[in-house]
Amino acid sequence: MSQKVMVRFVIGVMFVLGALASALAQMPNPYGTAISLENAKKAAAPALAEAAKNNWRVAVAIVGPAGTLIYYEKMDNTQLGSAEVAIDKARTAALFKRPTKAFQDALAAGGEGLRILTLKGVVAAEGGIPLVMDGKIVGAIGVSGATSAQDAQCAKAGADTIK
Repeated sequence: MSQKVMVRFVIGVMFVLGALASALAQMPNPYGTAISLENAKKAAAPALAEAAKNNWRVAVAIVGPAGTLIYYEKMDNTQLGSAEVAIDKARTAALFKRPTKAFQDALAAGGEGLRILTLKGVVAAEGGIPLVMDGKIVGAIGVSGATSAQDAQCAKAGADTIK
């Protein structure tokens, strides 16, 4: 391998590692008081509507900042395993202050990203997003039942309603 190719390779690796580190960084937002039941229902409604619009069957969970379940709803005919996965995605996003996609991406990158497998309680699949109100993390939404990208699409619809 020529020196020029080696330098490009090293620069490329450094770029990937830097991107991975920033993707895994927790949100700087402090934790706030847990989301109210009323606001949890407001976050779940658009997530469920997005799923219904696309004929996806999902479960939606809203947790507080400590991962305590605040609200849960499962659409008819949603696979039973999605019940727990939705809650686990929401807990992961709340407890680690980042979307679960960050863990999915780190794991997919391999190498040091494989350390994700050793973290207790982490779901490394898209579909969990922290909920932020007034600059504070008040909980998280987790969606499960479709593909990870579809779950994330539904979760985003819910998260976008909370400000």
